[in-house]
Amino acid sequence: MVKICKGFPLAITVIGASLRDQSEDKWKTTLQICSEGQSIFDLNNPLLLSLQTSVDALKDFPVARDCFLDLGSFLEDEKISASALMDIWVVLYNLGKEGIHTIEYLVELSSRNLLSLVLAGKDSSELEGYCNEHYVKQHDLLRELAIHLSSQEPIAQRNRLLIEICGNVIPVWWIEQPQQPINTRILSISKDEMFSSVWNDLKAPNVQALILNIRSKKYALPHFIRNFNELRVLNITSYGIYPTELHELSLVSCLPNLRRLRLEHVSLSPSIQSITELKNLEKLSLIMCAIGNALELCIVGHPMLPNLTELEIESCYDLKELPEGLCSLDHLVKLSITNYHELGALSEALGSLSNLETLRLHSCTRLSKLPESIGMLHSLVFLDISDCLSITSLPDQIGELNELRVLKMSGCHGLEELPDSVINLTLVEETSYLWSYYESDLFNLKINVVEEDRFTNFMKIVA
Repeated sequence: MVKICKGFPLAITVIGASLRDQSEDKWKTTLQICSEGQSIFDLNNPLLLSLQTSVDALKDFPVARDCFLDLGSFLEDEKISASALMDIWVVLYNLGKEGIHTIEYLVELSSRNLLSLVLAGKDSSELEGYCNEHYVKQHDLLRELAIHLSSQEPIAQRNRLLIEICGNVIPVWWIEQPQQPINTRILSISKDEMFSSVWNDLKAPNVQALILNIRSKKYALPHFIRNFNELRVLNITSYGIYPTELHELSLVSCLPNLRRLRLEHVSLSPSIQSITELKNLEKLSLIMCAIGNALELCIVGHPMLPNLTELEIESCYDLKELPEGLCSLDHLVKLSITNYHELGALSEALGSLSNLETLRLHSCTRLSKLPESIGMLHSLVFLDISDCLSITSLPDQIGELNELRVLKMSGCHGLEELPDSVINLTLVEETSYLWSYYESDLFNLKINVVEEDRFTNFMKIVA
């Protein structure tokens, strides 16, 4: 029974109280019902009422309640990226694109023990990139509660719809009523590695956020998404051991209103070119993807995402170099290239990104220097080169960054001195003791030296 309660103290207390002084047969019957997959909330209403009290207490924070219910759209026992949540909440609830409000709501839910918020590193007060490395964990019973509360209305009327496919068993309602449209705004489809059937048609004209959770070695996007004209956010995440080979990616070119696309742990073929045809795409995230030279091939000779303002590339281990064509993204405001251990240099064309305000190069361990053209980034406010272990010097042009406010450079062990041009910087918050020498010259300098984790640094070196 403890296993059925998944170790949740409140569940153990409530179920234990309901079975106290009951017969052995009652215990066995209860255990059998739970073991067969029936919801523990269907079995024990007092537990539901007890847990629901915490959610009902959010009546004065309706958006926070919605945010809690949205967590049921992600897989059980998996970490949820705060950045992935932000993508959805920006669209559905008009939360700020900077991530500040996303963390605010996550902290609120965490304070009520409805989730666990894990902050990034020891310096969690950074002024930019609030969601980039934070993630959320949720107890299985709280996830089940979120799903239970989201499933009270008929399927066609639910605001959130979670479809879980095991093997080739398609939900009965999907088979029997394929022509009936559903009005959901958030659609989450999870399937295991055994699924091999052809997708049934699904009409969801109002869906704005689509979350595809996959575990198979190969995955073809469902053909029905071509009719999701209102889709704003598409999140495709593979939870398998190896990146999932993604097919039918060309279907995304049929999504005229897509604003945010997040691909995680998938293998991309040259069909990635379809992404460049998304004229209204504002943010593209490639996390732990197998890319090879597909990105470079799709850029050559093709117009590139005219409205993209944010590009995030993280832990894409086989991306040998950053395509120079990315520097033609005229409207780019944020560029994040992190945990990229093969990157040795950046193109001088980087200086053409005249609208760039945020440049994150965290943990690019082989990056040996910054391009001299960085001085042309006159809109740059935030620069993160922390844990770039191979950087030994900064270019003199760093002093031309008149708008720079934050420079994160902790963990740059090869950097022993700074160029004298740094005295031209104003209002800069630093994260290195090297700046102590210039403290008297920079009136508004704030030095924040972060305590380093030697084991973490060693792991970054051997990676």
